[in-house]
Amino acid sequence: MRLFTAILLPEDVRTELAGLAGGLPGARWSPEENYHLTLRFIGEVDNGFAEELAEALSHVGGEDFELAIHSLGSFGGARPRAVWAGIAPSKALAALRRRVESALVRAGLPPEERKFTPHITLGRTAGARPAAVAAWLGDRGAFRLPAFAVGGFSLMSSRLGSAAPAYREEVRYPFGGEAFAP
Repeated sequence: MRLFTAILLPEDVRTELAGLAGGLPGARWSPEENYHLTLRFIGEVDNGFAEELAEALSHVGGEDFELAIHSLGSFGGARPRAVWAGIAPSKALAALRRRVESALVRAGLPPEERKFTPHITLGRTAGARPAAVAAWLGDRGAFRLPAFAVGGFSLMSSRLGSAAPAYREEVRYPFGGEAFAP
């Protein structure tokens, strides 16, 4: 089972982000229902270890906070491979990320070595010309969304295929409540 932890986005935020899709020849846009903010990619694990990780995450806790989308950008430098919506700096998000990471490491996962860059992937751009990606970003440079509430996080599974990955929420961890399988 291929797992990751994420903050799922409210429907109105996903709808606004979906409005950005298009206008970039060669891009493969993520489906609106796939938009999320990854806290930690876990990878492929067996069912037994997945249950251990799910239990460890039930102790993360936290309090509701707000996040805002404040930028657009790309990964890949001179050859952009993805465009994303960036999250405004948030101490509450950074603290949640640290707690999730600590819980997963205590459960036996190796520490994440990559720097945490909070973002929502909008699309893959390996098939787009770099100049077109730069122009697409430039045309939308002032994109911002109002803050939205975050009331917990989720353990997600993904199945890769020829089209967009299929994501499934395995466990929801509401702040101040009991974890449950939706």
